[in-house]
Amino acid sequence: MKLHFSASEHDEAKVRLAQLTKHYGQVEIEDATHIVALGGDGHMLHVLQDTLSFGLPVFGMNCGRLGFLMNEYDDSNLTDRIATAETAPLHPLRMRATAKDEDTHEALAINEVSLLRQTHNAAHLAIEVNGKQQMECLVCDGILVATPAGSTAYNLSAHGPIIPLGGGLMALTPISAFRPRRWRGALLSDHSKVVLNVLEYNFRPVSASADSVEIRHVTRVTVEQANEITLNLLYDPGFSLPDRATQEQFQS
Repeated sequence: MKLHFSASEHDEAKVRLAQLTKHYGQVEIEDATHIVALGGDGHMLHVLQDTLSFGLPVFGMNCGRLGFLMNEYDDSNLTDRIATAETAPLHPLRMRATAKDEDTHEALAINEVSLLRQTHNAAHLAIEVNGKQQMECLVCDGILVATPAGSTAYNLSAHGPIIPLGGGLMALTPISAFRPRRWRGALLSDHSKVVLNVLEYNFRPVSASADSVEIRHVTRVTVEQANEITLNLLYDPGFSLPDRATQEQFQS
């Protein structure tokens, strides 16, 4: 087993990086068989994005605050933990955003694609799913499309549903919907193609984000699952993403 360690910029992660590389060594990512991410969920997302082309499984250890995507930190028997870990395969979302200048931008999201108003003016959005218009005008602060892995993050804070990993679903969740006031979103097949058109985009500017990649002044955003890309996260037995997604639904 050849390990490549990646740490966030937090002091605790840097200290633990030094300790772990001294004990287990540090292999260049081109020669590695596994990646060990040290930090919080934000760093895990950065690692998954930055190492996508290598196709390596990632074992995260929490050196941050929440660490929903991470395992507990323990520097003993690390290679044994990785060898016996459970694999959680994830497919990211692909966002294609057209800006007001007609430039098109593409980015991948492991947690969610979100649209947010840029000013005090509420966003006006038209929603299309699989070529059919489902809502002519959603008046809101924004809207997001979440993966199962991201369903317990921003999506849950916006009162969206928690989606079991492997459930074949993604969540479409409004953020502070004003009209229709009682609409709480939709659960869609993960093979769905969602198109979000920004109405009155000059007067009501909207930005689009795929995790940490933000495009401002968008006019149209298309979201669909990138089925050809599989990310493999590793978890200690009994501490997997499906286990935690189930537990999260019983938290008060």
